[in-house]
Amino acid sequence: MAKTNKNQDTEGQILNAAKNVFQKKGMDGARMQEIADAAGINKAMLHYYYRSKQLLFEAVFSNAFSLLAPQLNKILNDDSSIEEKVKNFTSNYISFISKHPYLPNFIIQELNRNPKFFEKIQKSAAFPTLEKFKSQVDEEVEKGILKPIDGEQLFINIISLNIFPFVATPLIKGFLKIDDKGFKQLMERRKTEVAGFIINSIKK
Repeated sequence: MAKTNKNQDTEGQILNAAKNVFQKKGMDGARMQEIADAAGINKAMLHYYYRSKQLLFEAVFSNAFSLLAPQLNKILNDDSSIEEKVKNFTSNYISFISKHPYLPNFIIQELNRNPKFFEKIQKSAAFPTLEKFKSQVDEEVEKGILKPIDGEQLFINIISLNIFPFVATPLIKGFLKIDDKGFKQLMERRKTEVAGFIINSIKK
């Protein structure tokens, strides 16, 4: 039976409220009562939609990932050069994670705590595929456009340089003595810094 508009509206309110609470408090610090209050519903209603905080967290993650994954998949599999892919992937990823900063830590937590959930996500039709990216790297190496590099290693380098600042936000803010505003400005500059760093390291 299809959900009514009212049910969809309530679920949307819950997911939006949960996203904001998880973003501020993290998985462990968030409380179901706080999420219910933020959504403007009672706790019983919240439990009707989501029996546990874990299930709610998974729903928030799945919702956000379903927005990010198609963007990344499109970039990896379009007809642009590897240089353009690096630029576009980095810019899109940093923009997206800046709006959903809880996601990288959540992924790491879930990989350790609940690997079967990530297996479900991985089976999604929108999950990014690397085959074209890897073969394109091989082609550009063969043509002398890129230095010899393995496509999988390059992808890990791209992901690592983009993810780490968000995973280690408190550490970076402490080292650099910057506040939230300063961190956001740093990440905005990083869109071109990371892309330039990677491109300079792989282009002949």
